[in-house]
Amino acid sequence: MDFHLGEELAAVRDLARDIFTDQATTDRIREVEASPTGVDEHLWAELAKAGLVDIALPEDRGGAGLGLAGLCVLLEEQGRAVAPVPLWSAGVAALALAEHGVLAEGRTALALEEFAPAEPDAPTCTATLENGSWLLSGTKAVVPSPRGAAAVLVSATSVDGPGLFLVEADGLRWELAETTARGLSAHLHLDRAGARPIGGAEVFRRTLQRATVALSAVQTGVMKGALALAAGYLGERHQFGRPLATFQAVQHQLADCYIDVEAVDVTLWQAITALADDAPDADRAVLVAKWWADQAGLDVVHRTQHVHGGIGVDIDYPAHRYFLWGKEIAGTFGGAAAALADLGAHLAAAEVTS
Repeated sequence: MDFHLGEELAAVRDLARDIFTDQATTDRIREVEASPTGVDEHLWAELAKAGLVDIALPEDRGGAGLGLAGLCVLLEEQGRAVAPVPLWSAGVAALALAEHGVLAEGRTALALEEFAPAEPDAPTCTATLENGSWLLSGTKAVVPSPRGAAAVLVSATSVDGPGLFLVEADGLRWELAETTARGLSAHLHLDRAGARPIGGAEVFRRTLQRATVALSAVQTGVMKGALALAAGYLGERHQFGRPLATFQAVQHQLADCYIDVEAVDVTLWQAITALADDAPDADRAVLVAKWWADQAGLDVVHRTQHVHGGIGVDIDYPAHRYFLWGKEIAGTFGGAAAALADLGAHLAAAEVTS
């Protein structure tokens, strides 16, 4: 199967890379991390002006019609730059809303996670229909970048099973929390909050799959950015009169990283293609991509920080930022072990029914 980017997606990649390279400098990222929102609003505006924020949406909804593939190309470039903008969550939420005829004003936050032992695919947040109105109660954990969002797309369970509901952001109770990657998230406490139903179990399942794949795309970029940073550093740094990159032990470390990056790249695009084609093996492809992004992603950011030596833990140097992003993504929607367990259960169920 050929996963090379077509002309249109390659143009998206090149445009996004130019913007992130120009805007997401180390000094700028450090400044944004200390800001009240943790979001680079100027970069967000530049991406919007270039037509990239809504690139996944259908053309009749103001987008470029490039779907999940276009969003993932953009997200990979974001990961390379570790740029602090809420692209994956806002993009996935916008796709879900657009498919059901909802055009939300402003950015929509995405609330799919809860505290353990709740699983992402079985939300304990409840949705109750009373007198013709839907009311949500429960707590959603670590909602990404909620400040500045006009609405929140929330997963909740009703008597009919899990689904998605849209809640206006004004008046909600938030508990701010800093994430591993220094982003500003918040726990959302809902107490009979009025909501609009967006879709049932199938819509929710597809949105969770897209969110999982979107995060895998960010992780792919993080891995590539970390590897490029390490290779550049080792090529310039000398010890015993020669570049560190010429030492065999270091070469083996980076070779392992390269193999992991290639594997994550392939499994990511298998999942994107399977979802786009509504393929029978889409569930399996998403779980495989998630396992590789979680396990290999964490391995790569560990190795690349390690080969930097002492400067790898210096927060004035960008290597630590790739490590933090990789670690956070690897634990979102459950880690590698959870993905592997889910994959095993899926394969076992498929074997029983075959």
